[in-house]
Amino acid sequence: MAGNTFGSLFRVTTWGESHGTAVGATLDGCPPGLPLTAQDIQAELDRRRPGKGGPAASPRKEPDAVEILSGVFEGKTTGTPIALAIFNKDAHSKSYDNLKDIFRPGHGDISYLAKYGIRDHRGGGRASARETAGRVAAGAVAKKLLSLHGITVTAYTVSLGGITTDKRNLSEINDNPLFCPDNEAAAKMIGHIETVRKEGDTLGGIVEILATGCPAGLGEPVFEKLDAALASALMSIGAVKGVEIGAGFAAAGMRGSENNDVILPEGFASNNSGGILAGISNGDAIVARVAVKPIPSIGKEQQTINLAHEPVAVSIGGRHDISAIPRIIPVCEAMV
Repeated sequence: MAGNTFGSLFRVTTWGESHGTAVGATLDGCPPGLPLTAQDIQAELDRRRPGKGGPAASPRKEPDAVEILSGVFEGKTTGTPIALAIFNKDAHSKSYDNLKDIFRPGHGDISYLAKYGIRDHRGGGRASARETAGRVAAGAVAKKLLSLHGITVTAYTVSLGGITTDKRNLSEINDNPLFCPDNEAAAKMIGHIETVRKEGDTLGGIVEILATGCPAGLGEPVFEKLDAALASALMSIGAVKGVEIGAGFAAAGMRGSENNDVILPEGFASNNSGGILAGISNGDAIVARVAVKPIPSIGKEQQTINLAHEPVAVSIGGRHDISAIPRIIPVCEAMV
């Protein structure tokens, strides 16, 4: 199964399935001498783990305790591959037995079977969002490495279920369970989640990612542009269906005089470029947004087909999030 490795100088391979023994990641390219403990990684995993997403969270309770299997000696990286394992402790595979012969709408069941001729029906197998635990674990290592260079990456919710905020009060992000920079909007989002939960449905939204401290000159021209790399990284997250940089799609409705970021002696007067010009960082903050689709596992009855291509109705039970937000937020940070 190709396509499980990301990066070049700092390479990450994730592995494992939702209801398998474990999920995890192997990192290659981390320099030696970086102070690293399991707690450094655990702090990020705790933001993503099941049951920690506030009112939108799945009832599945996974401790997501990380184990460092290699690449660290006496609290420092050795420069050799770092293997990270997160063992699954609360998988209820029998809850999926009634779905083994059915293609769930919105899931990768039908496409995985078409490609591989076999699929793991237990929670989606490799296509499950559980795969992102490995990304977050690897991202924690990258985060520590970037901090040595004064680079920070922060993600937050700016829209959920059609409720949107234009405020960017980053000091409020940790004041609410949705990591929203607007406590008033967060309260409305939470209320909407409860309404949709009772209806047996789910919600999507928009997450914004802000990277500060990036020097000018990152990225390569033409086919290896920085914004292309960011789009590829963020689009690889299963729930993401769209990416924009800076003004993004709003730029299509602007005039050139509006979209151009005027350059002053002290710097750029605006940041419609999202910190990237001609595929290369310009020294300003890098800003990206992702469109997150609603969770496809819903309690409402839907029409589909089974392995015999016969029409059937399906209603998804089990333990599922109402929205990938906010648990997707540390995943977005990791990929940036």
